[in-house]
Amino acid sequence: MTDVDLSLAHAAAAQDPDDGTETPAPPAPQSLAEAGLSDSQVLSLLLKTLFQQGALTGHELAEKVALPFVILDDVLLTASQRHFVEVLSATGHSRSGYRFELTDEGRERAQSALAASRYVGPAPVPLDQFWSWVRRQSVKNTRVSREVLRAAFSDLVLPTEVMDALGPAVNSGASIFLHGAPGNGKTSIADRLGALISTEIYLPYSIIVDGHIIVVFDPVYHHKVEDEDRGAAGSSGLLLREFSTDRRFIKVKRPTVFVGGELTMEQLDLQLSQYSQIYRAPFQVKAAGGVLIVDDFGRQRMPPAELLNRWIVPLEKGIDNLTLDTGVKFPVPFDCILLFATNLNPRHLVDEAFLRRIQFKVEVRSPDRKAFTEIFRMNCEQAGIPYHEGAVDLLFRRFYDAHGIRPRGCHPRDILHHIRSICAFEGTTPSLEPSLLQRAAQTYFLVMEEEVQTEISSISSMPAR
Repeated sequence: MTDVDLSLAHAAAAQDPDDGTETPAPPAPQSLAEAGLSDSQVLSLLLKTLFQQGALTGHELAEKVALPFVILDDVLLTASQRHFVEVLSATGHSRSGYRFELTDEGRERAQSALAASRYVGPAPVPLDQFWSWVRRQSVKNTRVSREVLRAAFSDLVLPTEVMDALGPAVNSGASIFLHGAPGNGKTSIADRLGALISTEIYLPYSIIVDGHIIVVFDPVYHHKVEDEDRGAAGSSGLLLREFSTDRRFIKVKRPTVFVGGELTMEQLDLQLSQYSQIYRAPFQVKAAGGVLIVDDFGRQRMPPAELLNRWIVPLEKGIDNLTLDTGVKFPVPFDCILLFATNLNPRHLVDEAFLRRIQFKVEVRSPDRKAFTEIFRMNCEQAGIPYHEGAVDLLFRRFYDAHGIRPRGCHPRDILHHIRSICAFEGTTPSLEPSLLQRAAQTYFLVMEEEVQTEISSISSMPAR
C-alpha cells in the first residue's frame, strides 16, 4: 500500500455533522468487507487468540475479537481446511458452539503472527471508519448552557468575565488559552471544562493502517460506560450476545487528556513498541472527541515555539499527520478542544500567528479582597473550621499588605491545611484563633523571621471568635 490517500480526510470533513443529539452505536458488520478487514488479518488474530487463550468456542472467539460469528465462520472453516485448527467438541446445533483448538501447524503459524505483532484483542477498525465516527461525534457539536457552567464551577469563585468567556469557548469546540498568575485555579478550571463535556461517544479499541495496529483505547483517559445491549445467557450457560452493534468500538465518556511539563515531542507521534510491534496512539488521538489539556505550558522539555509549530496545521485544518515506522504517512482527525494553561507571560511564549489560531484567550486574575473572603469562607466550610472575618483582616494586615504579598486563590486552602497539620501534631481542635493563624501563615509564606517579630506582640490583643 502507498501513502494513505488524504481524500478520506476530506471526505470525512465534507460530511454534515449531526445535530448534537446522542450518536447511535456503530452497527455490527455482517461481512469482512463491512468490517474493512481481510481474511488473513482476521485469521492471524484468531490464531493468536487461540494460542494465548487455549481452546475456545465460536461464541467465545467472537467475544474475544469483537466480531460477529457470521464473519468468523468462513475464516475458521478455512483455518480448519488448512489444518490450523481442529474441533474438540460441539455444543448446540450451530458451529458457534464448536470448541476450536490449534494444531501443531496452527501453533507455528500463530507464533509467526505474534512475531510480526503481539496484538491480541478486539479486531481493529480501518482508518476510514475511525474518521467517519470521530466526525459524527465531533466535540464541536457539544453544547453547554450557562446554568450547567455555573453548576460545574459552583465550588470556585470566579469573576463574571471569566465565566462569560469560558462558556462560548467550550461551545465553539475551539482552542483555549488560560493564563494568569500561579495559584488562581487555572488547572481546576481546565479539569472542570473537561468534565463539562460529559456526553458519551464511541471510540475503537484500535485502528489498522497499512497492516499496522495502533491502539487508541487507554483506560487512563477513556472511562467505559456500561452497554445496555449485553445479550442473555442461553441454556448451555454460554453468553449469547446479540451483535447488533460493532463491539470493536467502546462506549466512553468524552475523554479529558491531561499532560504537563513532562510532555515531549515524541509523545505527539506514534509510539512503536519494539517488543510487541504495536503502536500507541499519541495524546491528540486519544483525546479525539474530547479535551486535550496542556498544563504548565512553557515548562515542557522542548521550546514552546517547537510545540506550537507542531500544532499550527492541526488547529487550522482539523487534520493531523502521523508516520508509521515504515515511512507511510496518513491523516488522523484532530478533533479536540486544545487547552493551554500557563502562569508565564503569553507574549513571551507565542507569536502573533499562533495567538490568532488560539481562538479564546482567558486571563484568570488574582482575587480581590471580596473574592478572597468568599474563597476563604468556602474553604473553611469544606475543612469544618468555623469562619470569622477577623481571620481575613489578620492575613491582609500582617502579610498581604505588610509584605507586599499578592493574594492567590489557593492561599485559603493551603493555610487551612497548615492549621490542620499544626493541630494534628499538638492534639488540638483546628480553629482560626489568631496566634494559630499567624503560625500557619508564617510557615506558608516566605517571610523572614525579623520581619514579623515586631508584630507578634499585637496579635494577642486580637479577640478570638
